[in-house]
Amino acid sequence: MTDDIKANTKLFTRRRGILLPIFSLPSKYGVGTLGRAAYDFIDILSANGASIWAILPTGVTGYGDSPYQSFSSFALNPYFLDLEMLIEEGLLTEDECSACDMGDDEACDYGKLYQNRLPLLMTAYARATQLEEYESDMKRFDEASPWLDDYAVFMAIKDKLGGKPWYEWDEGLKNRDANAIERIWESIQCEVTFHKFIQMKLAEQWSKLSEYALKKGVLIMGDMPIYCAYDSADCWAYRANFRIDGSGRPIEVAGVPPDYFSETGQLWGNPVYDWKYMKKDGFSFWMARLNRASELYSILRIDHFRGFASYYAVPSDALDAREGEWKKAEGRKLFDMVKASGLNTEIIAEDLGFITRDVKLLLTHTGFAGMQVLQFAFDGNKKNPHLNKRWSGDIRTLKNKVAYTGTHDNPPLAAWWDEADENTRQRAAKYAKGREMPMGLVKALAESDARYVIIPAQDVLTLGQNARLNTPGTPSGNWTWRLKEELLEPLAEGIKRLFD
Repeated sequence: MTDDIKANTKLFTRRRGILLPIFSLPSKYGVGTLGRAAYDFIDILSANGASIWAILPTGVTGYGDSPYQSFSSFALNPYFLDLEMLIEEGLLTEDECSACDMGDDEACDYGKLYQNRLPLLMTAYARATQLEEYESDMKRFDEASPWLDDYAVFMAIKDKLGGKPWYEWDEGLKNRDANAIERIWESIQCEVTFHKFIQMKLAEQWSKLSEYALKKGVLIMGDMPIYCAYDSADCWAYRANFRIDGSGRPIEVAGVPPDYFSETGQLWGNPVYDWKYMKKDGFSFWMARLNRASELYSILRIDHFRGFASYYAVPSDALDAREGEWKKAEGRKLFDMVKASGLNTEIIAEDLGFITRDVKLLLTHTGFAGMQVLQFAFDGNKKNPHLNKRWSGDIRTLKNKVAYTGTHDNPPLAAWWDEADENTRQRAAKYAKGREMPMGLVKALAESDARYVIIPAQDVLTLGQNARLNTPGTPSGNWTWRLKEELLEPLAEGIKRLFD
């Protein structure tokens, strides 16, 4: 190696980690939280050679219960607020929590969580307002959270109107007219302060958990969707940043063009950004998003990174994605500003999919690590960017790759192996060097020279199709898988065999 490549080896630490969404953690009350199981999982990672906990987006889930379609880019998911901690604080009782049907440990039941968990949290809020320190604590948190007012008012109006999306509100509320909001203020004031209270308690629990993770040598890797949901406080409160017209309709929406998988492409429905406005405005919205992420995560994976180089924009009235076109984004200028700001979070780029020269140039310019996915490596194409031989030997490649067995959109590796054709199996077995499959692939990846290796908990446990997190293109039944408590010990043993 040349001297400059040798020097580069000092710029990073080789780490291994596990992907497990917060909602998948074990708990008594229907969904994973920031409570005891999260601390236990950090202990498992720390004790068995893992130093990264990779999670999915932590925002307030909306349409389809997807963490990639959130009501806010800034707020945390109220479902993650740990009830047992609220019991310890005297804000709830165990009997009150046990009396609520929030589902079981088999899968997240978002209908029950919405119907029963939020009213329970309102009880905790009512008790908290009687505490001597409540007003001063809330004032302090409010002043430190510039996004909080817009989010809380948005959610309170939405609650008041039965969940109706903001673009269907009357003209005054839709356009954030001060007089219109003042007219309904008395009827939403309690809900506004309720949503602020929930975010304050989430911030307290998150801060304690993050500090614990760092003390244990574990870095939390967050995940940020590139686009914001149309029905979100972001599009309502910061509309100028999006290609949305004066009536609240998107002018253009995001998607992907026709390809091997779809003759008509895909329409995602998220409004695309107005990059000209953002550039003129100094990228204030993106800087706010990234600064918020730096408060939460040590490492940040940004989804659909290619959209910072060029993005596919489809007229909102188009019947399908064939009418779209590629347009230039301003990612280079944005990330130059991010670098100058000294953002205290490492960024990982999800550079999967249709990657063109402009995307590669942007990735090189930023120096961000890209991704490779083991399940994509064995199609026989010698130029496949996920090809396993690229995971070792060349330090210039090594220091800029984060290797996954699969992501949240892939089937668990065991299910993938069951469905793989014979040619794929032979190539994969060769990479695994004769080890028993499919665990041989997991072990081989764990031993690779990639900068970071991230393995979904399902792959450590060799779980099958019923443990899949998401099947792209399906509108329901996703994001529900939960890890049962009795699997924590086998998970710890499996991590130890892989990493220790």
